[in-house]
Amino acid sequence: MVNPIYDVVIIGAGPAGIQAAIHASRKKTDVLLLGRIENSALNGAHVENYAFVEGVQAGRDLLAAGHRQVAQFGSRIAPLDVLKIAQDGEIFRLELESGEEIKGRTVIFAMGVSKKKLNVPGENELLGRGVSYCVDCDANFYRGATVTVVGDRSAAVDGALTLLGYAAKVYLVSQKLNVSQELLTRLRQSPVEVLEGTGIKAIAGEKAVTGLHLTSGDMVQTDGVFIELGSKGALELATQLGVMLDSEHFKHIDTNRKQETNIPGVYAAGDIVGYPYQIAKAVGEGCVAGMEAATYARRQKQKESA
Repeated sequence: MVNPIYDVVIIGAGPAGIQAAIHASRKKTDVLLLGRIENSALNGAHVENYAFVEGVQAGRDLLAAGHRQVAQFGSRIAPLDVLKIAQDGEIFRLELESGEEIKGRTVIFAMGVSKKKLNVPGENELLGRGVSYCVDCDANFYRGATVTVVGDRSAAVDGALTLLGYAAKVYLVSQKLNVSQELLTRLRQSPVEVLEGTGIKAIAGEKAVTGLHLTSGDMVQTDGVFIELGSKGALELATQLGVMLDSEHFKHIDTNRKQETNIPGVYAAGDIVGYPYQIAKAVGEGCVAGMEAATYARRQKQKESA
């Protein structure tokens, strides 16, 4: 990562993010695309209802082709998750799982909306009573308590490390950790107790979470469980910036027809903006977001040099 400040930073390497990168690059701006294609919902899907694509196409093949296009148009690609984001004046600072901090004049959220569940007994019944899917949202409720984070990726490890500032005891349950070496080192050097090679069989408790039954046969006593099965979600990162969500369900990021959010320089595209969850919609919104973000960034650079 060469440049100290990117014009456009895109979080999410699915259809919306790829198209945003292509259009932003074609406007001769410095673009960074963050994310892994395997995290896209399209990766495991098949496509047969998308214009100009005949027959049934494997989603992973379309994503791979899109990534090749992104590289050809000059965007930089980094298969890294974003852990934190903050605004410093008119510049955005993003902390990556690699430990690096990068800066951007604009940010595009294009990470989709999927929130994976464990689908185990007690998960739905105890939601909001010890079961949570957002460390950044609910950590404060567990001051001095014992908590457990479940997951294998960066969101789980970062969540466990974050909870050390609140909870008295933090467990991390993981089948097999799959994070950067830098993040893994931070975890190993921390007081987080890692229970690796096992999963969750059931969540125990009546009125609130009291423990976890592990697939290994062990039982963990805990006051809360945070289910973080993927990368840091768009909503968690967006709320760090004060981005407004839809007023009805608080499930999607609120944007206008230019894919602008309420925060100048922040855009969103794809499933995270709302229904329908279709590749055609995601690509169209990515196109708009990429062009608008590039135009905004160029104006910002002109102001900086004036």
